[in-house]
Amino acid sequence: MSDLPRFPDGAGEPPPPYSEPPRPDVPATITGAFWAFIVSTVIGIVGALLLFGQKNELIDAARRANSALSEEQLTQAANIALGVAVVIAIVIALLYVLFAVKLRAGRNWARIVLTVLTVLQVLSLVAGSGGTWLSYLSGLAAAIGVVLSFLGDSNTYIAASKQIRR
Repeated sequence: MSDLPRFPDGAGEPPPPYSEPPRPDVPATITGAFWAFIVSTVIGIVGALLLFGQKNELIDAARRANSALSEEQLTQAANIALGVAVVIAIVIALLYVLFAVKLRAGRNWARIVLTVLTVLQVLSLVAGSGGTWLSYLSGLAAAIGVVLSFLGDSNTYIAASKQIRR
């Protein structure tokens, strides 16, 4: 009997190492969708930062709503409101970037989440809940990202990426 160890297939040689199938190349449609979502995110952050330029309007609105507050209280309330708005915008932006990165990696769930967020964004603009021209531009960029993420090459890429992960 040989001193070589026996492997499950009965041969004296180890089986070849497992190798993952090659990852498909990221199509231009997914790359375009990724950058459209990034552009939408950057526009959203710029819009949030521009809120600081509207601080006086916010103070005036608070003054009309509650004239019993002092100027210091009104200024403090405006600063808090603006700070909260910017923090919320940054958190949303970070999530958008995370979802865009996952979309580029071929994750269908990220495509669905981005689609739902974009639909909500566009519906809020159409419903007239207010928005600047930057809001509309951000919504347009996100809508372009959604369309690109559902084109044929994108669908093929996401399906192929799903098969590799199984």
